[in-house]
Amino acid sequence: MRKYGEESEKLPVIDAASTGRNIAGLRRAAGFSMKDLQRVFGFNTPQAIYKWQTGRAMPALDNLLALAWMLGVSMDRIIVCRDSCV
Repeated sequence: MRKYGEESEKLPVIDAASTGRNIAGLRRAAGFSMKDLQRVFGFNTPQAIYKWQTGRAMPALDNLLALAWMLGVSMDRIIVCRDSCV
């Protein structure tokens, strides 16, 4: 078990901008348009998808799970950490 609070041990931090670029790249590689994701997630506009891809917002956990399923990857393949997530 890790002991947090020691100077050598830091909690993982998500790099939102890199995660957003990763979402965009994985989406394109899977052949989905932003409109496709908008329809699947039931959003009225694609603004949420734009925010995910620019790192201004992160998908909610249930949306992240659905996104990973749609893209054929695990959730940890989508998330990019600043240093290390493990």
